[in-house]
Amino acid sequence: MIGLLVLVSVLLTGVAGSTLWWMLHAWRTPQALAATGFTRRAASRPLSFSLLVPARHEQAVLGTTLDTLAAIDHPDFEVLAIIGHDDPETEAVARAAAERHPGVIRVVIDHSLPKNKPKALNTALAECRGEVTGVFDAEDDVHPDLLRLVEGRFDETGADVVQAGVQLMNIHSTWWSLRNCLEYYFWFRSRLHYHADARFIPLGGNTVFTRTALLREHGGWDPECLAEDCEIGVRLSSAGAVVAVAYDPEVVTREETPDTVRSLVKQRTRWDQGFLQVLRKGEWRRLPGRGQRALARYTLAMPFLQAFTGVMIPIAVVVMLTAKVPTPVTLLTFLPLAPTVITLVVEVAGLGEFARSFGLRARPRDYLRLVLGTFPYQVLLAFAALRSIWREARGDGSWEKTAHSNLHRAPAVEPAGSTR
Repeated sequence: MIGLLVLVSVLLTGVAGSTLWWMLHAWRTPQALAATGFTRRAASRPLSFSLLVPARHEQAVLGTTLDTLAAIDHPDFEVLAIIGHDDPETEAVARAAAERHPGVIRVVIDHSLPKNKPKALNTALAECRGEVTGVFDAEDDVHPDLLRLVEGRFDETGADVVQAGVQLMNIHSTWWSLRNCLEYYFWFRSRLHYHADARFIPLGGNTVFTRTALLREHGGWDPECLAEDCEIGVRLSSAGAVVAVAYDPEVVTREETPDTVRSLVKQRTRWDQGFLQVLRKGEWRRLPGRGQRALARYTLAMPFLQAFTGVMIPIAVVVMLTAKVPTPVTLLTFLPLAPTVITLVVEVAGLGEFARSFGLRARPRDYLRLVLGTFPYQVLLAFAALRSIWREARGDGSWEKTAHSNLHRAPAVEPAGSTR
């Protein structure tokens, strides 16, 4: 039992320490922070874009998204709304948007069964006319200057893929939405840049732009993977593709958090199970560097680590309180508190910076919710990880969709000075 306590303590310390290190990647030097944004340099040659928007039962949010995409300031792009053949309500919204924006929006009908996002994307890939294919979700709020900035990023880096920023916005909605928003902030603001520098990157689900020819060369998205974004990122990284990342608060794509705990758990279960699928698929073994492969293995195996710690923490607490163990071992069990407390301090500072960046107000109760929600949120993530392992062991690869309700488009979350 003493060995179990030591193992759990060391594991928790390692996970918390590495997470903290990656969270701070963009802030370690002023040069690193500056490199995370767009340079706003005009491209020497304009690119053409095909923007894919898969939508299933999204009639409540899709119309606004398509109107926003159609209003992007760029001379050469198209928007492909991908609708299931069995979803007439969403199809009606998409066709109405196509009538409002003729020559810009096209409706692509997906007849694949069973339905999922990668199959919808592959259906539209065959019809893309642009040199670069971008992916957006049905609820995305997109800045009108985004394509010109992405175009400049391609030009200055020679990249094959550009991952721009995505940000959840509704920090005031629920106790978990605050933590969910900060998760995205640190992931896109900092950690993805670390992965890009390491030449191993699990891409985000949207606001990612890939050269169309490269996508077709590699067969598009894996139709059976629940984390198709991660899978294509790993596959392209393993093939030597160059990925550039940029995060600018002014032009991030704005989204909302899941609206219920149940929805949050299902979303995280899908992501975790997708990571496990990518780990099992083994494309990451083709990465050339030993450090890259180690990073890939650690990143993709995170659901196992979260599940293990979720099970072991209560067991370790009970043992610590009831069993007689040597004093050094007792002290060792408190070791994970050091990086955990430092991480919480960083998150508190991050909340203030997040609020300033987006013209929001971080209230005293928001800071209190951030602190008090630390443990319950980790319990939710651990439960989702356990659930993903159970589903994967049973061979259940069904797609659990996340519902959307436009919480991120409320006036309270618009950034100060927004011109949209």
